[in-house]
Amino acid sequence: MRMFMRATVALVLAVAAVSAAHADGIAIVQAVEQSGGVCIGATAAEAFDCAKDKCEAGGAVREDCLEMTWCQSGWTVDVFMQSTEGPHWHEYHCGWSSRAEAEAAGQLACNPERKTQLMECATAQIYDPDGKAMMEN
Repeated sequence: MRMFMRATVALVLAVAAVSAAHADGIAIVQAVEQSGGVCIGATAAEAFDCAKDKCEAGGAVREDCLEMTWCQSGWTVDVFMQSTEGPHWHEYHCGWSSRAEAEAAGQLACNPERKTQLMECATAQIYDPDGKAMMEN
């Protein structure tokens, strides 16, 4: 009986380890006013390394490619925001089940009743679960 229980526990742990190794996510990096990169990967480290490669290829120095977000699989929305005082930034909301949910998240992020200090707010990009940009720039 003990051998059966040990074998069962070992099997459960092995399946969990394999599942965790394949839990893709999306990494987004940005070099302010220079470049950016988006990649998916099995781990955050793998995805960030790939995104930094893309950021560098876009003309930035690797050290300027800042890690903005890492999210588990799903749809991701990049929301551009600009303060009435001038500074601007991006917020990333991810893990959505569909494009429609990601679009709704972008709209909610820009709710003028919630974000009264903004002069501009808009969805800048939506990424599918494979990291593909869905909006033309």
